[in-house]
Amino acid sequence: MSETLTRLEATIAQRLTASPETSYVAKLHAKGLNKIAQKLGEEATETVIAALSGDEAELVGEAADLLFHLMVLLAEKGVPLDKVLAELDRREGTSGIAEKASRSE
Repeated sequence: MSETLTRLEATIAQRLTASPETSYVAKLHAKGLNKIAQKLGEEATETVIAALSGDEAELVGEAADLLFHLMVLLAEKGVPLDKVLAELDRREGTSGIAEKASRSE
């Protein structure tokens, strides 16, 4: 896992227990899973809009927001990013069409 993602995951884990008055992550955590999921959805939509109509800098910023909020959601659910990366490793070399078909069987 990249050092950036490793540091971010550790920072998010620490901030889950911080004061909501001093930490955005703690504030989201205090509002609960529904709010975190809603925020992730908003960031996904903003990323799509930036991809379709924005410049590269806008897309990069929105993609960073999307990754950050995904990592907050994973932390909230107690899912380490390594598990997600292991799943990507498992899928490597498998056709996306074949992988998707195997999930519906």
